[in-house]
Amino acid sequence: MIDAFNRDLPYDQFLRAQVAGDLLHPDLAPATGFFALGPTYVSDGGDPDAIAQAQSETLDDRVDTLSRGLLGLTASCARCHDHKFDPIPQLDYYSLAGVFNNVRMADHPLVSPETVKAFHDHQRLIQEQEKQIRELDERVKKENRQPTEAEQADRARFEAELNRLRQTAPPMYPVAHGLGESGNADMHLAIRGNLRKPGQIAPRRFLRILSPESAPAFAHGSGRLDLAEALASPENPLTARVFVNRVWLNLLGRGLVRTPSNFGVMGEKPTHPELLDWLAAEFQAPDAGAPDAGANPPIPWSIKRLQRLILLSATYRMSSRGESAGLAVDADNRLLWRANPRRLDVESWRDALLSVTGELEKTVGGPSVDNLMTSVRRTLYGAVNRNGDQFEHQVFLRLFDFPASRASSEGRNTSAIPQQYLFLMNSPFMAARSQALAKRLAGSFDNDSARITAAYQLLYSRNPTDEERGIGLEFLALPVNPEEPSQLSPWERYAQVMLSANELMFLE
Repeated sequence: MIDAFNRDLPYDQFLRAQVAGDLLHPDLAPATGFFALGPTYVSDGGDPDAIAQAQSETLDDRVDTLSRGLLGLTASCARCHDHKFDPIPQLDYYSLAGVFNNVRMADHPLVSPETVKAFHDHQRLIQEQEKQIRELDERVKKENRQPTEAEQADRARFEAELNRLRQTAPPMYPVAHGLGESGNADMHLAIRGNLRKPGQIAPRRFLRILSPESAPAFAHGSGRLDLAEALASPENPLTARVFVNRVWLNLLGRGLVRTPSNFGVMGEKPTHPELLDWLAAEFQAPDAGAPDAGANPPIPWSIKRLQRLILLSATYRMSSRGESAGLAVDADNRLLWRANPRRLDVESWRDALLSVTGELEKTVGGPSVDNLMTSVRRTLYGAVNRNGDQFEHQVFLRLFDFPASRASSEGRNTSAIPQQYLFLMNSPFMAARSQALAKRLAGSFDNDSARITAAYQLLYSRNPTDEERGIGLEFLALPVNPEEPSQLSPWERYAQVMLSANELMFLE
């Protein structure tokens, strides 16, 4: 995924890979982890009702992820009955669920076919030796006798070869969890959401409200290829608008539609509908004759171009400073007359801490990290378990409003609670960052005044005021109390205060 964003893979191709990458090209198969890494429910008793319930919950998670995440629709509300507000009948829900009812979990190799073949060929040799030993032992046991000298010699030779093969075996190659095909059957509508009470057949197809009347039912395998094409079709009015709105939300703090996972009747109307329409159209089919086109025509569905379009706009570059006239008319800033001050999400804030201290590791790609609290890798490489806080850093991430990972989340909550500030004051992670910053400043400047100036420039992109410089110098000149439990030096404690300030945590 990181590679796809870095090389600006067009979003329509990116979307197809998420749904049906294994059917498009072996290199794209890992992208289907978008659905495969969601919860797969297992029957807790093995009885038919429990099995049906587990299957129903698994299908619902995938339909919900697809509809809310990519289409901005709450199609999951049609699981038991027709949607109460949006034109999504229950039959359409099971048309989508039928696609995922024909998939299985699959592990896709992240190495070359030659490497996979070499591993399995070696494993077959091991199995052959184990089989020969097993057959010899069974024959002797069946005949109720002691092995002959020849048989003992054969067994010793087999064991020696087995040990050699095990010692020289190549390691298991890495795999990505994804989806694979398992069938092509339509499923029945479930009366009141109970799969044990089948209703009429629901042909696999896209939501009818988003499809032409002549659109055929899905006919290729599970239907994922057809579903991918329907999602990425220029005729689909929602896919581009939902994605454009999410990009706008992440760049400016609020979406043009403030309910990014619900573009339906119960969602908020866009504050600037014409702007949303124009951005979606420009995203899908940019004007090759536009002033910014240059010598090379712009690429349709280019995420980087969309970001550049927004980032260079007058709207994005506005000051966040409030004015009484504007606040009196539009205090909630729905008309975008100023920038919205906002706190960095926890991933960006942690990366900023490591960047200003000079510790951030910028290596792209590689395996995930099991403990971000002792690592200097970027935060997005931290492993996350969807079933609980398996990793230590998940507690830290949730403390700073990382969303629950069991379901699609339309955005981040922003909280200010005492536990956050206790973390800034007392955690070993913050102490280590403070020591690194103090060491970086001490190695570059030879007096406290210069170091204070450098700290403000490095952390806040400004010079300190005379008052701030005076406070800093006064603090650093205080005598150290030998009875104080802190293990940090005065400069390290000063660095901790600087790193914990809101000015580093907020964008204004």
